[in-house]
Amino acid sequence: MPKALTIAIFALTVSAAVPRPELPQPQFARPEWQTLNGEWEFEFDDANAGLRENWAATKKALTRKITVPYAFETKLSGIGDTSFHPWVWYRRAVQMPANWAGRRVLLHFGAVDYRAMIWVNGRLGGQHEGGHVPIKVDITDFLSGTGPQAIVVRAEDPPEDRYIPRGKQYWMPQSRGIFYTRTTGIWQPVWLEATGASYLDKLRTQAQNDGHVVFNTKIARATAGLTLHATVKFRDRVVTSGSAAATGERASLGLYVNDPVKWNIGQGNLYDVEFELRKGAEVLDRVTSYYGYRSILIENGRFHLNGRPTYLKTVLDQGYWMESTITPPSDEAIKYDIKMTMDMGFNGARKHQKLEDPRFLYWADKMGFLVSSEMANAYLYDEDYAARFTREWIEAVERDVNHPSIVMWIPINESWGVSDVSDPRQTQHLKALYHLTKSLDPTRPVIDNDGWEHTDVTDLFGIHDYSARGERLVEKYSVLSQKVFDFPGNGRAALAPGFKYNGSPVFLSEFGGIAYPMPGSPVPADAWGYAGVEKSPEAALERLRSLYVGIAKIPQIMGICYTQLTDVEQEINGLLTYDRKPKFDVKTIREINGLLQ
Repeated sequence: MPKALTIAIFALTVSAAVPRPELPQPQFARPEWQTLNGEWEFEFDDANAGLRENWAATKKALTRKITVPYAFETKLSGIGDTSFHPWVWYRRAVQMPANWAGRRVLLHFGAVDYRAMIWVNGRLGGQHEGGHVPIKVDITDFLSGTGPQAIVVRAEDPPEDRYIPRGKQYWMPQSRGIFYTRTTGIWQPVWLEATGASYLDKLRTQAQNDGHVVFNTKIARATAGLTLHATVKFRDRVVTSGSAAATGERASLGLYVNDPVKWNIGQGNLYDVEFELRKGAEVLDRVTSYYGYRSILIENGRFHLNGRPTYLKTVLDQGYWMESTITPPSDEAIKYDIKMTMDMGFNGARKHQKLEDPRFLYWADKMGFLVSSEMANAYLYDEDYAARFTREWIEAVERDVNHPSIVMWIPINESWGVSDVSDPRQTQHLKALYHLTKSLDPTRPVIDNDGWEHTDVTDLFGIHDYSARGERLVEKYSVLSQKVFDFPGNGRAALAPGFKYNGSPVFLSEFGGIAYPMPGSPVPADAWGYAGVEKSPEAALERLRSLYVGIAKIPQIMGICYTQLTDVEQEINGLLTYDRKPKFDVKTIREINGLLQ
């Protein structure tokens, strides 16, 4: 992180008691910012009376307190109520820094599940639908005077609506099977930024391994005579810089770095960038970001990173914590999960049914950790679902496209939201999402429907197979043919009706699921595993080794994703317990991972 930005952050003297005080979005950050994490007023609105009674503008007291950014269902929120509350309200008085006078002020929410309305001083400032993507509101014109400003948020999340993308959040009162505790309302950090009259609104970074990099930006409140300046540093040394005139609300700048150091597995080589939007000699906006040089190619049945064949050894990571569900409890918790995964010999994670907190992606970028990015899915299909899912997926790709750690996109998992692939609308939806994703980002592979019921457009043929032994995997996949891909795996066909295997490389994107309840770990009475529960660590490891030995005999498989990193509530398939204790010797897991090359 650039030193100037670090100094600016600490100049805000954020209290150590404030949860998640770190920079929320390191890939697009301004030096003048203020966290709004911490205590907010809060209220359940089970009768949905708040809009009718105008809670946003009245001085009606909200009777509870909540710790943001944790959802009310979590322990860290200070509430811990997991029952249904579809409508909730938040209020906080915010004092703007004196030196922000005359600046534009931007209010950011990392994510609010599922619909949000935002008022400032009683005036509606913005609305948003989509529970996993960010919200940004320019609140400048709603501010009043120099005293505290009232920010009010209403969140709506109908718990039983299965047409809403919600991932693993269960629509029934109690968690069960593969579904977990719900998340309602604010669940990612909230913060303010100050900027100038015109400011950078979006950034797309395109870096090539030959050293060329292009920065495409979009400018909010653009005026004539704007220029974009960029300075690129590597390990605090300036390696290139340049400027370009804006054309309307866009500015594009191409630069070149000699002999760029590549981003690679375990080598998070990142180039820091400082952007300035200027009008003449005046700096209107300053934004810091970073990027990495790395390339991805699927060729000859293999995944290539920087031109070299690379076996994907990933783990399924649900991104849930005991005390905070889908909100990472701390920055250290994020780093711990990535480090433990790498220590066990995995080179990446498939973030499952969750668009992860940007801080996770930041640390994946820093640590050289591969990420398969997957959208939280809905469960039922209709035209409204298709529209809302498509909108949110576009926002998800836009948010994360610049992260070098992300090496593939998975919009749909196991036909969730498209449960009837005999319906041509639903298979066309799968194909449309594939082509849409490619239109947004042609540089990464895309899986159309991970697990089964593929169409004829997919860059990797993701298969989910929870066979108990490696011998069974060899029997199934050692000779690939159309017959193999017609097999009913896990009760579902590998191909949707009317489609043929397109020859794409096979990615065993879920397997294992070996359950073992470690003595002394938090295990509920309804604990379960995909293929039974082992009674000893020795038995679990023997099964694990059997699976890996089998996979090593199948050259057609180009990568794996083991289920899973941690136990989650009643699901005890983790290599770690729910409270992050290793169930097995970490070096032994690493040695088993070493069987795959």
